[in-house]
Amino acid sequence: MSLPLLEQLIEAFRVLPGVGQKTAQRMAYHVLERERDGGQRLSEVLAQAIERIGHCVQCRDFSESELCTVCANGSRERQQLCAVESPADRLAIEHATGFRGVYFVLQGRLSPLDGIGPRELGLDQLDARLKQGEVQELIIATSATVEGEATAHYLAQLARTHNVRPSRLAQGLPLGGELEYVDRGTLSHAFGTRTDIQE
Repeated sequence: MSLPLLEQLIEAFRVLPGVGQKTAQRMAYHVLERERDGGQRLSEVLAQAIERIGHCVQCRDFSESELCTVCANGSRERQQLCAVESPADRLAIEHATGFRGVYFVLQGRLSPLDGIGPRELGLDQLDARLKQGEVQELIIATSATVEGEATAHYLAQLARTHNVRPSRLAQGLPLGGELEYVDRGTLSHAFGTRTDIQE
């Protein structure tokens, strides 16, 4: 026997990060009591987004087309490639800095305990891209967490095998911090004063 619709709605809201039972319950009641039109619009847009948004074949960012708008932009500086953990990190850098290069979105970070290795992060695709010889600098913009640092180290080694200069975001980023939550000024400063990664 299936759950009543109200309970299914509450459970559905719980897929969102940081949403527990009580918050999901409040959201469900709010939609039903005050925002039925908004809830309808949300369900339509969510269904369309899930169906139509995939990944850019070049950088792995979210995109409705084969190439995202950044990769399709011919005026971007392709010799600078910035590796980020998530689309949210790419957006944060894009808004906070004057970076005119291109990106590679890992969609995560190395975490063997969670079963996330190089293959899950598309590092074979990154390796092939670096092998082409167009990229001169790999800017590594992973979080200052244990997994982020391990990922940065791996990426730096990968870059060196193709004679690509690896660099890392500099001072101002808190240890253990997530890029998407860092303020624009701090992120812009860290990006502008990035440093080479030593062997």
